[in-house]
Parts: sequence; C-alpha cells; structure tokens
Amino acid sequence: MKFLVPGVASAVIGAVLGLGAVLGVTAAASDNTRPQIDTSGNSTSSLLNQVEYGSR
Repeated sequence: MKFLVPGVASAVIGAVLGLGAVLGVTAAASDNTRPQIDTSGNSTSSLLNQVEYGSR
C-alpha cells in the first residue's frame, strides 16, 4: 500500500501535464489566420500590387 498513493499521484499529475501539453500544442497549431497584405502602393509601378503581364 505504500506505493499506491505516490503511484496514483504521479498518474494524476502526468495526466494533467499531458492534457495541458496537448491543449497548448493544439492552440498553437490552430493559429491559421492570413496576414493582411499592404496594397497602398502605387499600382502602376509596384511589382507586388499587380501581375506582371503586358507593357509597363
């Protein structure tokens, strides 16, 4: 019986830490928002605000 209480306590602490790790990794991986693109540049001379087809 001397090993039962520390074993149960270790199992409970391990389960709590494991649950916290799983929830933390899930929250970090679910950050899937797209950043806003700055489109305030000059569209006639900007390389990023227009597709490079046709004449310049």
